[in-house]
Amino acid sequence: MTKLQDLLTTGGQSPWLDNLRRDWIEDGELARWLDRGIRGLTSNPSIFQKAIEGQAVYDDQFSALIAAGTPVGDAYWELVISDIESALALLRPIYDETDGLDGFVSVEVAPNLAHETAGTIAAAQGLHARIDEPNLYVKIPGTAEGVPAIEQVIAGGRSVNVTLLFSVNRYEEVIDAYLSGLEAHDGPLDRISSVASFFVSRVDTEVDKRLDAIGTPEALALKGKVAVANAQLAYELFLDRFSGPRWDALVARGAQVQRPLWASTGTKNPAYPPTLYVDTLIAPDTVNTMPEATLEAFDAGGTVARTADADLAGAHAVIDQLAAIGIDLEAVTVQLEDEGVASFAKAFDELLASLQTKADELTGRP
Repeated sequence: MTKLQDLLTTGGQSPWLDNLRRDWIEDGELARWLDRGIRGLTSNPSIFQKAIEGQAVYDDQFSALIAAGTPVGDAYWELVISDIESALALLRPIYDETDGLDGFVSVEVAPNLAHETAGTIAAAQGLHARIDEPNLYVKIPGTAEGVPAIEQVIAGGRSVNVTLLFSVNRYEEVIDAYLSGLEAHDGPLDRISSVASFFVSRVDTEVDKRLDAIGTPEALALKGKVAVANAQLAYELFLDRFSGPRWDALVARGAQVQRPLWASTGTKNPAYPPTLYVDTLIAPDTVNTMPEATLEAFDAGGTVARTADADLAGAHAVIDQLAAIGIDLEAVTVQLEDEGVASFAKAFDELLASLQTKADELTGRP
């Protein structure tokens, strides 16, 4: 048994791969990851930017699309959807074997819709209609404008990966949107699925800078601890909200919990252990989506033990200490949400500009 397989069987956590590349689909690398224990895939605009700009394997399809007169923006979605559909087919057996728990592939709505509720709803519905597979997650950002879109898409019976969550308070709004969407759905709930992608390492990246600026022993002692504590309090909220009479009524209709999905779990600071954001966040009914370097590190030397709620008092203490030295975590998470939206939008725009340049070269336009 690999450590990734043990993570699932002993820890109750599904390991997912945070990457998607066409060459991996075609050369069998993705299938090998599935054999090692990977149970799902996530993608985002930055991932597709790196894949499409960095690999000639997309050139034939793109050239054919441009030759047929397809606008560059539409050609981008054709490239992405081709990869998503191929990955969905590879992971469909996992979806069937787990009765709809795992085997999902995520595709994100255009990032320029992050602050448009109606546009996000239309885009999510359009992607689900175009890629009509049960193991598709459409990613909707957990912005203030995204929250009502999540509720509406869930109410329509479609599955959602809520992305770019940094704040426990916003996560609570997302849980309520999921529950309200389920309550509004007219029919069985057993095939409506959702994960809530709670971002981890970026919190430490920003908070650590502020701690260094303060520079006191009390501040420096908190470095590398806040992101994990923040995520652990999110898991505490998950346990609380997915219990009690409201949840029990939905379970009677076949509802599944909206699992926390730990995202951004590769360590950005080389001084931290490469498995920091995996070892500390293991618990039942969770997912951890990891870049391949983190997966390799965990498979080689990770520790499988229930840790996400092993010391919740300690997690609360870390957040309380952070406030006591003058750092407003809620303000940090607002900044990180804005930066996350901007980063994905930038990657999306840069890729479209790159594809436009390539299209102009193919057609001989100056």
